[in-house]
Amino acid sequence: MSIVKINVLTVPEEQREVLEKRFASRAGAVENSDGFEWFELLRPIEGTDQYLVYTRWRDEAAFQAWMEGPMKSAHQGGGDRPKPAASGSTVWSFEVVQQAAPKGA
Repeated sequence: MSIVKINVLTVPEEQREVLEKRFASRAGAVENSDGFEWFELLRPIEGTDQYLVYTRWRDEAAFQAWMEGPMKSAHQGGGDRPKPAASGSTVWSFEVVQQAAPKGA
């Protein structure tokens, strides 16, 4: 089955809008990658300053290929890159063992 990668980003309140705009402007950065299945940027509602970046992949190999290709290129650059909006990042990895969808979907 698929794998899920969740990047936990610690984002100070004053950087939330910056982070969301950067993700909105990245349209297509992952969607055309082989093995990519799903993306969601989850904004915290209360009690935390951590955003969750949820991606789902066919398998670990597809994720690693994206990390070594398009992802690596996107995060490299010259000295004029803007300061990161997040002050910390942790990646959680999961294997999908069960799933369900709404009836009729």
